[in-house]
Amino acid sequence: ECLNRMTNPDLIVTALLAPESLLEYSEMDWDLLIRQGRRANLLARLAHLLIRIGLIDELPLSPRLHLISALRMVERQDVAIRWEVTCIQKALAKVGVPIILLKGAAYVMAGVPAAHGRTFSDIDILVPKNRIADVESELMLHGWHGSHHDDYDQQYYRRWMHEIPPMRHVKRGTTIDVHHTILPETGRIKVNTAALFRAAVALPSIPGLFVLQPEDMILHSAA
Repeated sequence: ECLNRMTNPDLIVTALLAPESLLEYSEMDWDLLIRQGRRANLLARLAHLLIRIGLIDELPLSPRLHLISALRMVERQDVAIRWEVTCIQKALAKVGVPIILLKGAAYVMAGVPAAHGRTFSDIDILVPKNRIADVESELMLHGWHGSHHDDYDQQYYRRWMHEIPPMRHVKRGTTIDVHHTILPETGRIKVNTAALFRAAVALPSIPGLFVLQPEDMILHSAA
């Protein structure tokens, strides 16, 4: 059985689907699992699952410390994300358009289960395409500057993609991706972006900010 685990390249998948199997892992199993989980950014997710089902304290000390450490990093990340979202809302308050949070930041701010143990490195927002220039200009006034300064890259993003080049804050070093839809415009599948905006759910704690409705969150994740 141990040999079967060692020849299985997806230990992290097995652990997430059948966490009780971790009680039988050898030191070699744990070594591979921790490395796989860290590379896939899934250690914190696994830690959250193990705490929820009451198995975390039954694990060997060393891997348990790795898992708890990963979860603490995500908890610190979530605090930073909430602050960054507030900064974005203040920066764009005068633009007067709905700002829809996407992916990780949306999960955190909406408090949905997908946020538990999730790690991510930037904040994604969705704004109306005809107001992209206004949003970008206002973000620049508040410290975010564009990346990919090469003319080819700029044209590639602005003509063919579903977002403008990422913007990075000059002081905090945080990155924001400004989308006008959720799939590249050159793709085979065309998105009814107007329907996404119509069905968006307001965040009561932060005026002017929204998240996709749950069904659209799932479609975006799948896409």
